[in-house]
Amino acid sequence: MTAGRNNAASLSQNWCTPPKYVRAIRKFFSGTIELDPCSNEHSIMNAKVEYCLPETDGLNASWDYRTVFVNPPYGADRERGTTIRHWLRNCADAHSQHGAEVLALVPVATNTRHWKLYVWGAARAVAFLYDTRLRFLVDGKDRGKGAPMSCAMVYWGPRHEEFEKAFIKFGAVVEVAHLHEKDVGDGEHPSLFQRAATVSG
Repeated sequence: MTAGRNNAASLSQNWCTPPKYVRAIRKFFSGTIELDPCSNEHSIMNAKVEYCLPETDGLNASWDYRTVFVNPPYGADRERGTTIRHWLRNCADAHSQHGAEVLALVPVATNTRHWKLYVWGAARAVAFLYDTRLRFLVDGKDRGKGAPMSCAMVYWGPRHEEFEKAFIKFGAVVEVAHLHEKDVGDGEHPSLFQRAATVSG
């Protein structure tokens, strides 16, 4: 739900989901977010179950919940040896293994392996957010500074039409499920999407 974006300049900051998205996510999930696997003390999501970073390793705890929202750390966790790729893999796995509906607020990185495998290769739809600089809450406060990258809301679940209705006001919504079984790309990795369901680590 809310996540730390640790960098060399500010190791203590927790970057939390902006309120307008919190309201939309809650409404989409009919008022109940069952799991936030990467929360923090400043979170305003109020999920039923929250794993707070860094005290609880949300990647290795159970994701067997009906509705999940993830606002993962965007940088690498050198201590645990994890990156955003591991969070997106868990999102895809929570849907495929537990039937969870999952929303994730992540940077747009369409050329990365984790997007190829777990977004294009496993998600149902993506809302590319129109915010020029998405303003996360920093340690629970609106500091007026936006994120330095474009962001998207990614959805793993069966309700594409409802997802579009909920997030079209925030940006362009694209259904991507039809890509799961197709070879997409420049020919260098022709079976990348077909391997998405079996790739781990």
